[in-house]
Formats: sequence, structure tokens, C-alpha cells
Amino acid sequence: MRTRLSLFLLLSLLLFLSSCAVVLSWKKEEFRNCNQTPFCKRARSRKPGSSPFLAADVSISDGDLVAKLVPREPDPDQEDQEPPARPLALTLSAYRDGVMRVKIDEDYPPQESPHKRRFQVPDVIVSEFESKKLWLQRVSTERVGGDEGVSSIVYLSDEYEGVVRHDPFEVYVRERSSGDRVLSMNSHGLFDFEQLREKKEGEDWEERFRSHTDTRPYGPQSISFDVSFYGADFVYGIPERAASLALKPTRGPGIDHSEPYRLFNLDVFEYLHDSPFGLYGAIPFMISHGKARGTSGFFWLNAAEMQIDVLGEGWDADSGISLPSSQKRVDTFWMSEAGIVDAFFFIGPGPKDVVKQYVGVTGNPAMPQLFATAYHQCRWNYRDEEDVENVDAKFDEHDIPYDVLWLDIEHTDGKRYFTWDKVLFPHPEEMQRKLAAKGRHMVTIVDPHIKRDESYHIHKEASKNGYYVKDASGNDFEGWCWPGSSSYIDMLSPEIRSWWADKFSFENYVGSTPSLYIWNDMNEPSVFNGPELTMPRDALHYGGVEHRELHNANGYYFHMATSDGLLKRGNGNDRPFVLSRAFFPGSQRYGAVWTGDNTAEWDQLRVSVPMILTLGLTGLSFSGADVGGFFGNPEPELLVRWYQLGAYYPFFRAHAHQDTKRREPWLFGERNTELMRDAIRTRYMLLPFFYTLFREANVTGVPVVRPLWMEFPFDEATFDKDEAFMVGNSLLVQGIFTERAKHVSVYLPGKESWYDLRTGTAYLGSKTHKLEAPEDHVPAFQRAGTIIPRRDRFRRSTTQTVNDPYTLVIALNSSQTAEGELYIDDGKSFEFKHGAYIHRRFVFKGGKLTSLNMAPATSGNLPFKSECIIERIIILGHAGGPKNALIEPGNLKAQVEFGPLLLQGRSSSGVLTIRKPGIRIADDWTIKVL
Repeated sequence: MRTRLSLFLLLSLLLFLSSCAVVLSWKKEEFRNCNQTPFCKRARSRKPGSSPFLAADVSISDGDLVAKLVPREPDPDQEDQEPPARPLALTLSAYRDGVMRVKIDEDYPPQESPHKRRFQVPDVIVSEFESKKLWLQRVSTERVGGDEGVSSIVYLSDEYEGVVRHDPFEVYVRERSSGDRVLSMNSHGLFDFEQLREKKEGEDWEERFRSHTDTRPYGPQSISFDVSFYGADFVYGIPERAASLALKPTRGPGIDHSEPYRLFNLDVFEYLHDSPFGLYGAIPFMISHGKARGTSGFFWLNAAEMQIDVLGEGWDADSGISLPSSQKRVDTFWMSEAGIVDAFFFIGPGPKDVVKQYVGVTGNPAMPQLFATAYHQCRWNYRDEEDVENVDAKFDEHDIPYDVLWLDIEHTDGKRYFTWDKVLFPHPEEMQRKLAAKGRHMVTIVDPHIKRDESYHIHKEASKNGYYVKDASGNDFEGWCWPGSSSYIDMLSPEIRSWWADKFSFENYVGSTPSLYIWNDMNEPSVFNGPELTMPRDALHYGGVEHRELHNANGYYFHMATSDGLLKRGNGNDRPFVLSRAFFPGSQRYGAVWTGDNTAEWDQLRVSVPMILTLGLTGLSFSGADVGGFFGNPEPELLVRWYQLGAYYPFFRAHAHQDTKRREPWLFGERNTELMRDAIRTRYMLLPFFYTLFREANVTGVPVVRPLWMEFPFDEATFDKDEAFMVGNSLLVQGIFTERAKHVSVYLPGKESWYDLRTGTAYLGSKTHKLEAPEDHVPAFQRAGTIIPRRDRFRRSTTQTVNDPYTLVIALNSSQTAEGELYIDDGKSFEFKHGAYIHRRFVFKGGKLTSLNMAPATSGNLPFKSECIIERIIILGHAGGPKNALIEPGNLKAQVEFGPLLLQGRSSSGVLTIRKPGIRIADDWTIKVL
């Protein structure tokens, strides 16, 4: 019996290892392309003008425009065209702030009770959005093209109106004054909606890929349509992919064998750069931008697999479709396997307007704790408590600040989450308390796959209560992941999410403390022996929802439940920190994301910039890439360059695979240690600036790091640039992406000058500069006309800086003016929501610097207080030599010097410096430079 058991265990281990082997690198054959994806292949084969619907019975009901999309006569030239089974219901709604919503679903008569309704994604649209609805009062009509076509028009705002064209069916937004279009759906007649129906005798609905079979019990149910962006030069968005910021055409003349951009959350090891292949997250939100019209956006709330074509110029040359020829446009084609049409048109007209409109629907980004915006040190895995203690001590020994130490899966008891390896981590609370005593925090990993072990309390409870996702037969779904045989918590259910959240209490998560935070990995979900390394599409969730219908939102619900768990533990007043690999619209409300399993290559460093910029454009402002690359062993130069660029990522974390060599910053020689320490210190110096930007993102949705065109929307030279980026509106950062680079070209947009962040040297705008590429930094420039707050004293963690003074760096423009902001709160709690914060606006004009209060008056709450002072004011570009400074109130004089700028021990060219003015950051005051 023992021999049989041993043989069984050996075979099981070999099976598990072979299953894991397939995920050790990206293998093209493991994943489907469009031709292997029937709904994508069918949709791409359709001809323009083949849409089988027209609009009828248009009216106003409950403040919305409603209509029936009724079948037209089948096109005799369209082969294998399945006529629609019944009319579709269309609802068009208008909202404040420039948003139009269009919903299309199957129209069921009141007496008909379908055996299945199509899935509509819950819990993404925020309740505040519905309160912005504009109740439409009337619909007007106009004829298009003589007496042949009729359109129904509704009021959206004083500037825009929505139009539903009846035949051929089309929906678009246009400017009221000019009639110019902004966005349109189905202008090329590609709309198709495969309806649920009863299976006919002899039909084979099963789909097969490699060794896997999808039963497809409800048959084909895909949706596709075209969307056009008018006045656009480029389109952006639809993460996640490792490709350029501006989306490249995937179909059209001269484009052969190109794949659509795929949105299907997958566990992809060592992904390729410059690829449209879908990675860990999916946000079906696209932004257009052009010099002619500005910016617009389109969002399709749908969690099924999606494929999107960007159509190259001339793709429709033979279609016979007539569109306004005077308007430049970008055409796109959207395809989804299931769901409904729930589409949002964002009118803009500016880049920040569109982002604000999108987060108005899906929610503003969470405000992180201060520590989370600092530097994180991670590895798969720190071996034991002694290793943790040694790494922590080495940071202090080498005078390198950090705030968070991370533990990967090996810290657990046999990959059982919420547990600790009793040999390697026998005293987890004491370990965390030692870090907390230095103001540092710990993050542990908690994944969605639960080890099927009857002695494991999480598995026992989930199995007993029916909390697992079910297979197509209704049994608990079983797949393979890190623990071996695993099942997956069904997070679609609110009851199950609440149960999961309770597991993070200090009583349930034994060994956790208030300084412990969480990392959600593998939540696409990753299933090593599943189709495409994920869950079968015919698996069943709460309410009978098929996995195909909600796949892309799986990680979103897991992220949500984990974040709620950290909110529920303790006193519930600390902001949670949860990092998630998988994401979906709305994920920004729950924490940070990162770009997954990248590789230690120069090209991967390069592609990290457009990846992070794209995430920011689509709401996920708190994002970053693994510094150094997760896979492989970076050469010291690459690692240093990655730290220098990563210091400007919103989420700044070094991470590495367990098979890589150790790469803490002190392991590459004294000079490289110095360079990495300087990079990390640059981040800590700029934390007041970054924290202020995180607050801006929290209030407006505008991302922390931005494409150049977001700040310079009329500068065409910026529209397709993604090697440089803006941090807020004040800093421009240019990466260095080649080995042994001696020079780097930097385009500085705008008419005003830019000041080198280290030397204060001024460079002209609207010009490309060829600069030296020194080893000690990547080029970074402060924009003329801005003021940046800093803290120049270096501590071992953010907790130590609470009472430190501030420095203001004023970069004057040609008018000798500048302005900027500083936001401060307690760095951890939700009291800021009740007015407990300091928000100052600094304005330099007419030789006078003024500090103005931007925080609203609070009632019933004590305002947040700070005794911190400003110890130095640096003025770049000041006309004239040494001056005097007079401080009001008090009629006090401050010391003024004209000399070098000192930054991290380096002197610069001459600037004006006001030393020790002694003014409090929270007060109103003015400083007059005489």
C-alpha cells in the first residue's frame, strides 16, 4: 500500500511539474489567435454594410431615448447569415459632464421567461454616476439624404447632441453648431448581435482548442460593431499589452496577418514586447486624440473576451459606405464573445476631460497611504526571518531608504494562504513589529487558488459552504496551480466576498499585524492545466453565470474583496494597500497594479513606459513595472538605469524570480550601490510632489504620470512619443534604453524653457536636444512656470520624515511667474475625507511668492495640523542677481544667496536661494524678493 501511495504521489508531482513547465516562458502555441477563436473569425469576415438591424419605434421613456432594433431583410450576398431571432432593445441615456450611454440587449416580451439572460457586469459603475443622469424630455427628427433616411436627435448639452439614425442603423455624437461628428457606432454597418436560442437538431456548439473542449451550452452569443473617432490622429488605451502607447493599425492595406488587440486576462510568463497580445488585465476603454478636434473616448462595459481592430487608412475603400469626407477619423472594430452592449461615449474635448468622464463612471482612484508611494523591496522569495532581518539591516548599513518588504508564496505553510511556514517564519508578528519599529511595513501574497486539503480550514469552509466556482457539471472546479490540486473562490457572490474579507481579521489571519498588507497574484485566474492556462469558459459562477461572461472581471472581484478585508480589520480607518496583477475597469478604486512578469532586457525597460502611461490613461494611476525585470539577471548597467527610471513610476518596486541571482542594491559594487541609492533617494526627495499628484488623481482621475500630449495637446510632435513622460504637469522624464549610451535625444515640448532637475540649466522648449547620458541619472526637467515641493533630508523610511521641513523649487517662465501645489494629510487614515488635510497653492508673480489655502472650511472636525516649516526656497530663472527677501506677516527678512544649487551633494549653475525663511507650511504668507 505504501509503495502504491508513493508511486501515486510521484506521478502527481511529475504531472504538476510538467503543468508548471508550460508557464515558464511564453509559448505562442499555448494561446489562441483570432483564427482559432470562432467569434473573432466570424466577426472579421463580415462586410461593411452587412448589419442586420434598423431602428424603429423611437420614443422617450423614463428620461431615456428607447428604440427597437428590428431585423431587416437578409443580405443575399452574405453567406451563412443567421437572421436575428427577435428585435433588440436600445436605450440611449445622457449624463452631465459630457457622457452618453447606449445599452443594447435582447428584448424579451413580458410573458416570455428566457432560460438564461445575458450577463450585465455589476459593481463597476459607481452610484454617483446615476445621479448625474439628464432626463431627456423630447426627441426631434431630421431627414438625412433627401427623403430616404430619418434620424432621431436628443439634447446632450449646449454644445453636443446624440443622434440615432434609423436606416441604416447608426448612433453618433455631433457638435450642435457645426454638425461635425465626435464619435459614432455602426457607421460602417458592422453591428451584429448573436442571440441566445434553442439548439437545433444536429448542431455542434462545442469549441475545441488543443486538448480542451468548451461545451458552449448556450451557443454563439457574440457581439461586434465598429466605432469611429473623428478629428483623431491616434488612438490609445485598451490595456494590457506590451506595445506602443499609440495603437498601431491591425487591419487594412499593407497590413498582413496582423492580430487584433486582445483583451483576455491571462497568466503570461516572459511576455514579448511590441505585441498586441493580451496580458493580465483588460480595460475596454479607448481614447482618441488629434490636433483638429481634441480628445474623445469610448468604453464598453463587458467582461467577456474582447478583440479590437484598429483599422488602417483605406480599409473600407470598396465598401460603398459614405461618411463625412471633410473630417479626419480613426476607425476601430470591437468584438466580444458574450454579454450585452453597455457603451459609454465620452465627449471630452480635452485629454483630462475624457479621463475625468471615465472615472466618473467607474470611480476615482483610491488615495494610497504615504508609505505605499515610496520604495518597495520584493523577491520570490526572502527565505526566512533571518533573511528578512539581514536585508532590512543592509538597507540601513548602506543608508538606502525603503518602506516595504515583501514575501512571496514560499512564506506560507505548503502554499496555504493565510498561514506561515512554522520552520522558516516561526515568529511572524515579532518580525513585523521589528520592521514597524523602523517605520516599515510588510506585504504578503494571497492568491485566489485554494489548496484542496481537508486539513486546511479555508478549503474546508469553502467546500462545505459551496463557495467554489463550479465546473460545467456543477461540481467544484478543480485545477492546478502553485499548491497542486486547487479550487477557486467564486468572488462574483457578495456573500462569498464578505466571507473572504473576514479572513483578513487579525483573529483569522493569525500572525498578521496592522503593518501587514496584501498582494493578489495569479487572479486572472491562472490555472496551469486549463485552456490557455486559465479557467474553462463553461465553468459556472454565482447565479449560473458562465466564466466566459465574466472572465476579465475575475481578478477585479478578488481585488475588491481583499481590499474590503483590510478595511474591515482593526478599526477600519487605515487605507488598505492591495496590489493586484489582474484588473478591470474600477480596479483603481481598490489599489495598485503592476505590469507582471517582465524580463531583464533593455526592450522591456523601454516598453514599461507606454504600458504604465496606458494604465494611467484608463484610470489605473497607481501602477509600475518590476524594477530590474522579474525574469533573468540584469547586468549592473541595466539594473541601475531601471532604478533611475523606476524612481519616477507611480508604484516603485524591485522584484525578481526565485531562480535569479540576488540583486539587492548593495550587491553590485560600491559605485553601482551609490547610483541606485541616489535613484531611490530622488524618489524620497520628491515624495511630497508625488503625494500631491496622488491626491489629484484621487479627486479628478488625472494620472500621476502622463503622456506628453496630455499636457501639450496641440503639439503634434508629442502625439506618438512614449519614451518620455510627464510626472504631473511639472516634470518631464526621459528614459535611457540602450546599453552604454553616450548621448540621448530629448524633445522638450511647449514654448517655455525647461530646467535640468539636477543642475538648473535652462533648455528651450519646442526643440529636440541631444544631451550627454551620464551614468548617475536619467534626464529629468522641471517645466518653467511650475513650483515643486520637496523634502531634502534623507531618512530610512517615510515615517521618519513626518516633521521634516520642506523645500520649494520655483522654475520661472518668461513672464517671471510660476505656481504649484502641496497636499498633506496624516498619510494613512480616511480623515482626509472629512477635511483633515492641508492643501496649499503657491503663486510667484510680480517678484512675490504667496501661499494660499485651497482646503475648504470644515465644520465639526478638527483640521489637520502640521508644524513643519519651509527651510529653503530655490528660484530658477530669476532675472537679476542677489536680492533681499521680506516675509509678511511680521515684516521679517530672510537670507538670500545667489549661487550653486545643491542636490544630493552636487553643485549646479547659479540660482537664487532663500534660506531658512522659517515660515510654516500650513500658514498664509508672502515673501517679496526685493
